[in-house]
Amino acid sequence: MTAVLRPPASACPACAAAPVAAPEAPVEREAAQIALSLPTIHCSACIAKVERILNGHPQVRSARVNLTLKRASIDAAPGVTAQELAELVGGLGYEAHELDAGTLSATASDKAGRDLLMRLAVAGFASMNVMLLSVAVWSGAEAATRDLFHWISAAIALPTIAFAGQPFFHNAWAALSKRRLNMDVPITLAILLALVSSLWETSLSGEHAYFDAALALVFFLLAGRYLDHRTRAVARSAAQELSALEVPRAIRVENGIEREVMQAELNVDDLVLVRPGGRMPVDGEIVTGTSEIDRSLLTGETLPVLAQPGQAVSAGEVNLTGPLTIRASAVGRDTSLHQMADLVAIAESGRSRYTSLSDQAARLYAPGVHILSALSFIGWYLYSGDLRTALNIAAAVLIITCPCALGLAVPAVTTAASGRLFQRGMLIKDATALERLAQVDTVVFDKTGTLTAGTPQLTNLADLPQQAVALAASLANGSSHPLARAIVLAAAEAGTAPVQVDEVTEEPGFGTRGLWQGRQVRLGRASWIGAQPATETATFLQVGDGDPVAFTFTDRLRDGAAEAVRALQESGKKVFLMSGDTTAPVEALASRLGISHWLAEALPADKAARIQELSEQGAHVLMVGDGMNDTAALTAAHVSISPASALDAARVASDIVLLGGDLEPIAAACETAQRATRRIRDNFRIATIYNLIAVPLAVAGLATPLIAALAMSTSSITVSLNALRVR
Repeated sequence: MTAVLRPPASACPACAAAPVAAPEAPVEREAAQIALSLPTIHCSACIAKVERILNGHPQVRSARVNLTLKRASIDAAPGVTAQELAELVGGLGYEAHELDAGTLSATASDKAGRDLLMRLAVAGFASMNVMLLSVAVWSGAEAATRDLFHWISAAIALPTIAFAGQPFFHNAWAALSKRRLNMDVPITLAILLALVSSLWETSLSGEHAYFDAALALVFFLLAGRYLDHRTRAVARSAAQELSALEVPRAIRVENGIEREVMQAELNVDDLVLVRPGGRMPVDGEIVTGTSEIDRSLLTGETLPVLAQPGQAVSAGEVNLTGPLTIRASAVGRDTSLHQMADLVAIAESGRSRYTSLSDQAARLYAPGVHILSALSFIGWYLYSGDLRTALNIAAAVLIITCPCALGLAVPAVTTAASGRLFQRGMLIKDATALERLAQVDTVVFDKTGTLTAGTPQLTNLADLPQQAVALAASLANGSSHPLARAIVLAAAEAGTAPVQVDEVTEEPGFGTRGLWQGRQVRLGRASWIGAQPATETATFLQVGDGDPVAFTFTDRLRDGAAEAVRALQESGKKVFLMSGDTTAPVEALASRLGISHWLAEALPADKAARIQELSEQGAHVLMVGDGMNDTAALTAAHVSISPASALDAARVASDIVLLGGDLEPIAAACETAQRATRRIRDNFRIATIYNLIAVPLAVAGLATPLIAALAMSTSSITVSLNALRVR
């Protein structure tokens, strides 16, 4: 998202468009469940400030801020509007806009994670108890004592495995029902055979039972499954997040009467009023009003564009300076915002075809294990004629070869590497992101808000008369235009005090005028002032009939941008720049950073199509972007990164979130990913060597329950220790 400075009143575009309904048609609501997106918060101090001011509102029951999601969830009394709360937050200097809490609720709960954690705890507790009983058996307990301990172990293991092993059982059944194999099939078969043979042995007063090994297997595999889940717990559907960014309410004009309605109630040809600071709820055409529109979220354009009657606007654009009446041409799922969500959904389905290293291993491993166990059973049965012996050896083969080490190989490394990258300011969200990042040979950067800070910066302050700076700051102080905010900030940093300017008014779409010492002063567009347009971004100040004074601006580079581009190029990767901004600033930035491949005025679909084209040419593309216009490209790329300051939808669509404002760690992340992938392959080799040693023992009938359990545990521990080398 392009970071644009706005005054507190316009910090919540969605709710600024939703004032209290007219008396003729009041809207009844039992309670206010409000979700505010807070894209500019970055630390615990920000959380404390926002929660303190929200909870201080007399009608707010509770307010909680989530730093990871950059979102505030508020439970308020009936009648409280998001606009009120956004103004409170805006008063602290934080940007805010309303999200549709109903849309977000579907992805807010991590039931799967809690379920895995609960099953892991149950398996761990039961495993410890059965291991204690097994120690007594291994120490020499015999006859009735041994049988008693085996039956107690069975009483603990059977219900525990029936409960804790359900994730494996369900996945195995799903695979078998489609006549295919996955890693959970040999796991399930090993567990069932271990239980059956153990019950058989116990009923016949046999010496060996596999209850401890079966429980240990379930515990280790659940640990790996939970680690895998945690690496991607933050990820949610980007298409759903985009839908949540829609304006939940709008102001419909009926026979001259303004009425607040839900967005779903709007129809084509309805007249919709969008107040300054409001986000467009529909696609349409401006009927009345003049203003400026911030298109940065949708197109990446740095500066607002003039909006006049007859001009087309799109859902998601932000009205900055004047009220606009829009005639709707597309509503609901037909708007440009929904079309962008559809692009993201298509890209997500394409990415899902990526086959992870663990899946590749499972395709080879699962059939081999089944064949080996079956051959062991047949061979021993033909050799000994003893069904009991043959079944025990087949179960031992499955247990000792069961892919516990393979199950931990990927999540153990991913967790270790994720911890290392987190220390360097990068959050890994997707389970296969590191594997894909290691393959990257092409990097595509967005411009506004990614390589640049997204906020204009006054460049000629030192060359301007102090009086001109003071006058411009006084005129700009009440405007939400990003160039006006940049002037106010620069004047404050320079210690220039504003002067008294009377009758200050803003001409929507043009600039601001006022009276100073009896003379008219104006600050705004070159065409309005009557100045010669500049070759760079500029606004002009005119005092009376005097010559216009130009205030020039540039978008400063984000910290570490130049270093990141240089490091990536030195490592042999191709670097591209793609932006929705106009040609001149994109070309200038590309030249400044030494990027030879660039594309300007790119629409969201253009970016996604270009990345798809690179992928079809064999490139593995890393996309780095931050805006709503980048979401489809982020999802279409082989792997993607977004800054923490990015729009929620962009962060959700990406695989990795850059927690700080510095881009320099990106090159180091690629190196860490390559090292992590090598560790994953090492773990597969360890598991293979372990099997080459253990399998002959199991097939030869030399693997007792103790040997099987110790061998399986040793391989799992070795894999985990190897994973720590990534750190």
